[in-house]
Amino acid sequence: MLPTAPADYDDLCKRFKWSIPPRYNIGADVCTKWAEQDPGRLALIQVGHDGKASNYTFGQIHETSNRFANLLRSVGVAPGDRVGVLLPQAPETAMAHIGIYKSGCIAIPLFSLFGAEALQFRLADSGAKVVVTNSEGAAKLFEIRDRLPDLQAVFTTEGALSGTMDLHRELAGHSNDFTAIDTAADDPAVIIYTSGTTGQPKGALHAHRVLLGHLPGVEISHNLFPQEGDRMWTPADWAWIGGLFDVLLPAWHHGIAVVAHRFQKFTPEAAFQLLQDFEIRNTFLPPTALKMMRSVANPERRWSYRLRSVASGGETLGSELLDWGRRSFGLTINEFYGQTECNMTVSSCTDLMPIRAGSIGRPVPGHRVAIVDDQGAMVNAGATGNIAVLRPDPVMFLQYWNNLEATEQKFIGDWLLTGDLGAMDGDGYIRFVGRNDDVITSAGYRIGPGEIEDSILQHPAVKMAAVVGAPDSQRTEIVVAVVVLHENQQPGDALKREIQEHVKVRLAAHEYPREIFFVDELPMTTTGKVIRRELRDTVAQWRASQGKA
Repeated sequence: MLPTAPADYDDLCKRFKWSIPPRYNIGADVCTKWAEQDPGRLALIQVGHDGKASNYTFGQIHETSNRFANLLRSVGVAPGDRVGVLLPQAPETAMAHIGIYKSGCIAIPLFSLFGAEALQFRLADSGAKVVVTNSEGAAKLFEIRDRLPDLQAVFTTEGALSGTMDLHRELAGHSNDFTAIDTAADDPAVIIYTSGTTGQPKGALHAHRVLLGHLPGVEISHNLFPQEGDRMWTPADWAWIGGLFDVLLPAWHHGIAVVAHRFQKFTPEAAFQLLQDFEIRNTFLPPTALKMMRSVANPERRWSYRLRSVASGGETLGSELLDWGRRSFGLTINEFYGQTECNMTVSSCTDLMPIRAGSIGRPVPGHRVAIVDDQGAMVNAGATGNIAVLRPDPVMFLQYWNNLEATEQKFIGDWLLTGDLGAMDGDGYIRFVGRNDDVITSAGYRIGPGEIEDSILQHPAVKMAAVVGAPDSQRTEIVVAVVVLHENQQPGDALKREIQEHVKVRLAAHEYPREIFFVDELPMTTTGKVIRRELRDTVAQWRASQGKA
């Protein structure tokens, strides 16, 4: 937690000191301590599709998560085993995570819009023994259950289905008395899968200390959070690090209530209404959500929300969006920066430092962030290089699950390379320049081309495929596929739609290629690798000729 009443950023940095206890458990920290101190304290406000709210106290979350920990134990799950959580923002999602951490197991957050293939890889790679899901998720698991030999049990929130057990009935049969496992701060707690430039996603394995490592970044990006009357909400799914460790768990560490709501389809009007109706004071809004909300004229006249802080990260906002935020929210949006492996390491904070145009902020106290060259040497102020974070750092991942080679490649000496290029001025303000790899940033999601290419190649008409990102005014980038067909196949709009649906169903709705171009051959190196830079340039020319650039 940050020192109290700092005079400015420099004063905060001088006074900050990490306090990471050797023994630490996320579940005990964010739930047990509040249940023991004040069991009636409000923890969660669940807003249904009809707008009606259900309140949950820390005492209720504590007891239910204890039952879940006992349920896991009853089906043979031991500390260190992996448990998947395939649910949207919901009380059961939070309860499952807390119970997993208390039991010393490792949580696998899974996005509810993932298709069967995406789920199969993550569950098989992690060796998950149990999954908690709803009927929609259970239907996807039913397709792949025979390919998941480690999966022993599936619990569903909407009653028992074929091959699943009724979660709530099973919980009722177990005691609400459970003592959290005495985990070390460095013991594994969660695997969050992140997309890379090649092959399948990599599982970033984090220790229990990762929550403590997040706190300074969350607190500074929300103007010295928490304060009297604070209440948090984000449209970001809790399956992503931005929803889980930037909002839900940090808020509960401080005993602050969180609003949970799953939009059937995100609309800016509904977001403004939610801010008003549930008196939300602090929100993390990804840039795409902000861009959609900007389409609403004069929202400050239509709704009477009273935000104290708005944080955003994942993409650079730009001056136009920041100016709109000042007019519409009555405050300056704080940008922050990080990634799944090492999150919330850079941030702006209007309460502590002036905002500089084009900057994403300064290093968060406690994190050593620098710009280094490809050999790991720090570059001069203003020079472009790799944005890097020095280890050890409590927010930094332990390793990639089952992938020692990729873990080693992530570092140059003790510098973790984020994969992004930036420049730092003499006062420590960092300017984001761009990615130095081929990850696509779309609607706040980091999308690796490898998994999409693998999926497209499974379509019987496709011989070869390459995926790149193309600029988009609302999503930052969209996924574009360039496809070579087998000799007996004819290109056309019908085949495009068929390939798009193929990816959408098997991977995820946010990963399907919104545009597809058919070609006779792909630009390749002599060693058989796709020349993505050349392909991006060609795609840009094609799109410009169609009036899309």
